[in-house]
This record gives sequence, C-alpha cells and structure tokens, in this order.
Amino acid sequence: MQFLKWVLLFLCFCDVLLAMSVAETTTTTVAPVCAEEDRASLLSIKARIVQDTTDILASWTGMDCCNGDWEGVACGATGRVTSLELQRPVKNSEMFMKGTLSPALGNLHFLEVIVISGMKHISGSIPESITALPHLTQLVLEDNALGGTIPSSLGHLSSLQILSLSGNHLTGQIPPTIGNLNNLLQLNLARNSLSGPIPLTFKTFSSLQYFDLSSNKLSGAIPDHVGQFKNLTYIDLSNNQISGPIPISIFSLSKLLDLLLSNNKLTGTIPVQIEGLKSITTLSLSGNQLGGQIPASISKLQNLWNLNLSRNGLSDPLPTLLSSNIPSLLTIDLSYNNFIFETVPAWIRNKQLSEVHLAGCGLKGALPTFRKPDSITSIDFSDNHFIDRTSSFLTNMSSLQKLKLSNNQLKFNLAELKLPNVLSSLDLHSNQISGSLSNILNSKTSGFLEEIDVSKNQITGIIPELNSGLGLKVLNIGSNKITGHIPSSISNLGELLKLDISRNQIQGTIPMSIGSMVKLQWLDISINSLTGKIPNTLLAIGRLRHANFRANRLCGKIPQGRPFNVFPAAAYAHNLCLCGTPLPPCRESQESKKKTNQ
Repeated sequence: MQFLKWVLLFLCFCDVLLAMSVAETTTTTVAPVCAEEDRASLLSIKARIVQDTTDILASWTGMDCCNGDWEGVACGATGRVTSLELQRPVKNSEMFMKGTLSPALGNLHFLEVIVISGMKHISGSIPESITALPHLTQLVLEDNALGGTIPSSLGHLSSLQILSLSGNHLTGQIPPTIGNLNNLLQLNLARNSLSGPIPLTFKTFSSLQYFDLSSNKLSGAIPDHVGQFKNLTYIDLSNNQISGPIPISIFSLSKLLDLLLSNNKLTGTIPVQIEGLKSITTLSLSGNQLGGQIPASISKLQNLWNLNLSRNGLSDPLPTLLSSNIPSLLTIDLSYNNFIFETVPAWIRNKQLSEVHLAGCGLKGALPTFRKPDSITSIDFSDNHFIDRTSSFLTNMSSLQKLKLSNNQLKFNLAELKLPNVLSSLDLHSNQISGSLSNILNSKTSGFLEEIDVSKNQITGIIPELNSGLGLKVLNIGSNKITGHIPSSISNLGELLKLDISRNQIQGTIPMSIGSMVKLQWLDISINSLTGKIPNTLLAIGRLRHANFRANRLCGKIPQGRPFNVFPAAAYAHNLCLCGTPLPPCRESQESKKKTNQ
C-alpha cells in the first residue's frame, strides 16, 4: 500500500514537470522568420550592387533574413523587415559599395529606417518607390554618389522625422512638397548642387531641430519664417549664394546653439537683436557683405565660445563692452574687414583664448604678448605690418598648433625661432626672414609638423638632409636664396603632398629617389640651375596633378607616360635640351626612324 502511494506521488510529480515543460515551451519567444517577399526584395537590392568592398552584403545568404546573420537588416516581431542600415565602417575610408539603389526598396512595406551612407560609389537616382513606405521615420542616404533631382513624392512620407540626403550630387530645386513633412526633426540636404530658393512651404516645420542646407547653390533670401522654428538648435546655410539681410526673426530662437551663415552674399548690418540668441555657442557670419559696426548687444551672449565675423565690411570701433563680457569666448576671427586696430586689443590679449585670427586688421609694430599664452592653439596675424622678431612672442605657447604670420615685414633669423613641440602648421611666407633651413628642419623637428611655408623670404644655405619619421605634407621653400643640391633623402618625406623649391639657386640633378614619393600631388622645381635628365622613376608618382620644370638646364627625353607627357609644354620651357611629348621629338628618335625606313 505504501509502495502504491509512492508510485502515485511519482506519477503526479511527472505530470507537474510535463506541465511546466509545456508551459515553458509555449511562453518561449520564437524568432521571427523572414517573410519571403522581404527576402526577395533584399536580394534584388543586393543584385544592384556590383561591387562591395565592405563585405556587408556577403552575409546576405540563407533563407531567413531575420535571424541576425544578415548584416544591416533588422526585423519586427512579425518577421517583416523594419530597418535597413548599410554604413561604411568609420575607420576605413577605402571601403565602398558600387552600384545603384533598387526600386525593390519600396517593396519592404514595413520599413521604418533606411540608412545607406558613406558608400561613395552608389550612383543613379533616388527611387520613387521609397515614397510608398508609410511607416518610414528615417531616410538617410548620405555621402554616396546619388544624382538627379530630389523626388517631389518624398513629401508623401508623412511619418518621416529624419531626412538626410547630404554629400551626393543632387541637382535642381528643393521640392516645395518637402514642406508637407510636418513631423520632421532633422533636415540635411548639405553638400549637393541644389539651386533656387529655400521653399516658403518650410514654414510648417514646427518641430524642426536640425536644419542644414550648406554647400549648395541656393539663392534668394533667408525666409522670415525660419524664426518660427522655436525648437531649432542648429542652422547651417553656409557656402551658398543667399542674399539680402539676416531676418530679425532668427534672433528670437532662444534654443539655437549654432548659427552658420558664412560664405554667402548677405548684406546690411548685424542686428542689435542678436542678443536674443541666449543659448548660442557658435556664430559664423564670415565671407558676406555685412557692414557697419559690431553691435554692443553681442556682448550679452553669455554662452558664445566661437565668433567668426571675418571677410565682411565691418568697421571700427569695436564695442567697449567686449572687454568685460562674452565670458565663454574661446575663438575669435575678425580678419579682413575694415578694422584698423594698430595693436591687438587689450581684452583679446588678456583673455584666455584658443584661437586668435586677426589677419588684415592693420596691426603694426611688435608682435603682442598674451597674458595666457599656454591656452592658444591657433594664431593668424597674416597680412599686417608687424616688424619685430618672434623669439619672445612664442614663449610659453606650449599648445600652439597653427601659426600664420605671412605677408608682414618680419625680420629675424630662423635660428631665433623656438617652435612649440605640437606645432603642425607654420606659415611665414612673404617676410624678410633670413637664416638656414637646418634651423627648422633637423633631427629635433617634431613629427607633428605637417606644413611649412617659408617661401618669399631671404633664406640661404642648403636643403638639409631629411630624416625619416617626419610627417610633412607641404614643404614650400620657393623664392629664397637657397643653394646646393636636392638631397636624395628628400624621399624620406613619404607623406609629402606638395613640394615647391622653385626660384632658388639649386644645382645638381633631380634625385631618382623622388620617384618613391608616391603621394606627391604638386611638384615645382622651376627657375633653378638643375642639370641632367628628368628621371623616369618619377613615372611612379601616379597622383601628380601639377609639375613645373621650367627654366633650368635640364636635357634629355621627358618621361613618356602619364601625367608627364600630358602636362603643358610651358612646364618644360626654357631648358637646355628637353625633348619628347609635349615638346618636339628627340633627335635620336628622328634618326632612328630614318634608319628604320631605309
């Protein structure tokens, strides 16, 4: 009896375990299986891509596109594709896809997100079929090679919150129908070739936060209704052909962080209402036709850290309030206006700034002393009238990365120049500087230094031997009094893009080692006393776009291969006896032809 009782208990226990197992099975989430219609559409999209160095599409195999193995594809609970994201890896700029966008995109009826960006060689037009996707909230087709016009039917995507078509080759006008997208939070059509005005229909964008139409060919005025976008934090209309005054309404955007209107044709003055930009951090109005004075109200911008008013027609005097306000200011650019400062304003010298650009501001005398020099990363004092030496000027500028003092009247020896270790760009051209290049190009030269321009000075001596490990990309020593020869060690500058040693007194031959400088795009050795041939090794420089060998004592056959045989004849003129395309044939070639014919 006791035994039977234990048996019954055991059977009951088994029933409980079985019930728990069944319950667990029924509650386990089963991964959705890709709908065959969506799988077929994805394969049609893949078929339009003829080359894929990202290998993303190589993962699109098998019957189930929702199992997580298809890279860039995501599905919802019903097994329908809801997201397609094909993005080039940020760290590898050489990867791309080549092909076109398939109309089959429009057959993925449950898509909410389309992101196809950075593929560089996806061309053709934007498929009209995309406009049949009622659930689409994000359409991002950035940094490809798409052409044609923006389909007006995109205005039917009523759920769209993000529309970005930047970095393509799109032409024509912006369709007014885009104004139907009432839910837009971000609109980015930058870096195309769009023309015409900003549509008046955009006044419906009540929720817009990000607005970028920069680097196009847009014209007309900035619509006054932009001031109605109360949620805007970012406006970039720079690098267009927009004209007229800056609308007063813009200055009521209290949430705006960045206002970028540079390089247009804006006229009038900077309105005093600018103080309404209470949150503004970056204000760039450079490269326009603005006149008058800087309003004193600009000093009330408590959060402003980047101010660029360069290349306008602004005039003296500066507001006195600037000396004690704008507490957050870090970078200032007032270059190329109608300012005649004579000396750097005291409030600039005393403020802790990172960038000070006052080119063409009528500055005279000695280079200034800054109260907090260790914070400065960039200085541009070019096109002024400074005359005094730089030794004390650079003292304690331990963070300086870019120094531009070109086109002044500076007189000093390069031996006096103590360059900061982190300096990447040095531009001293068009002064009266003397000394030897070995003072700035030696074993102690920082690997950070990428650009040196000391052209149009009075530098003497020879080109020093150059060590490997230098990161120079630009070396311009033209129009000096440099002698000697071009050292073979010039090839140690493996990152060099531009080499200009023209208008000096350099002799000897062109080193064959220059042919190993395969990144070189610009080579100018004209107006020297170089002899011998142009080495055929230079044919290995496949990226060369400009070369000038004019006015030397070179002789022999010009390397017969691209690009040397397609450069203009003027690039080889006034030498001793250069010959071959693009110059007349070499004599031995003519004689050999005669012998062959006989």
